[in-house]
Amino acid sequence: MNTNIDYAIVKTSGRQYRVSVGDRVRVDRMSQEPGSTVVLDQVLILSTKGKVSVGAPVVSGAVVEARVDGHGLADKVIVFKYKSKVRYRRKTGHRQRYTELTIEKITARKGGGRKASTTKSGGESEAK
Repeated sequence: MNTNIDYAIVKTSGRQYRVSVGDRVRVDRMSQEPGSTVVLDQVLILSTKGKVSVGAPVVSGAVVEARVDGHGLADKVIVFKYKSKVRYRRKTGHRQRYTELTIEKITARKGGGRKASTTKSGGESEAK
């Protein structure tokens, strides 16, 4: 277990979030009750003392534990469709549901992931 983790990039509901211990993030609505703990195990990148470990596709053994603070609705987004000269107008609104999480702990096993390369070649490989 490593306690010197700076941040992690986790994936949940198809979106990626950069989180540190103590951060509050809004993710797409989850079914857990407020006060419960949720484990985010899809950790894509882990930074420890400035050294970055990149997963392939996830960092093995790394998990992020978060507490569910509550659920809510985001601000309303107005969708207005309009076509000129034909009197076509449609106005609808949408409020996205979200879950508020507080990051409590980021843990990783020793040797999880691989070091990020610092080459400027952009990942080109030579095939012979």
